[in-house]
Formats: sequence, structure tokens, C-alpha cells
Amino acid sequence: MSDSDPKNLIRESYRIDGITLEECRSIFIDWALSLKEPDPAPHLKALLAQYGADAPDHPMTSVMKDGLATPAKAGRRGGRAARVGGDQ
Repeated sequence: MSDSDPKNLIRESYRIDGITLEECRSIFIDWALSLKEPDPAPHLKALLAQYGADAPDHPMTSVMKDGLATPAKAGRRGGRAARVGGDQ
């Protein structure tokens, strides 16, 4: 177990034969929610170096690369500004 994969979800996903892209996305969401830090990028880089290099065609490698390419949006969502527009 590591700080980058506290529940060993990523490691286990690479061990599942025939895992699908959709299953990897679901596991990825659970993994992201288990992190203590708000920025997953350093963890994704570490996990890609650890697992992705040996399995470049694995669906989890693809999901983690997409996670790096599309950073999470920060900031508050919702509330009055979301309902009526931020300029009012």
C-alpha cells in the first residue's frame, strides 16, 4: 500500500483479467475519493510510472492519462450564482 494508492485499487485493477474501460473509470473515481490531498496529479504520475509503463494498453493506464490531461475543476459549484448567473 502506498500514499498514492491507499486502498490498492489501482494495483488491483491491473491484476483483473478482462477489465473494461468503464470498470476502470468506476475504480478511478473510488480511488480519487480515497485520496487525502486535493491534487491527484502527483499520485497519478507516480502510479503511471509504476504500472503504466509495463501495461501501456491497459484501460486503467488510459483512464489515468485522461485524469492527468483533464485536471479537476476547483472552486465551489452551485448556489445562487449557478442558478441565476454570476453577474447578477
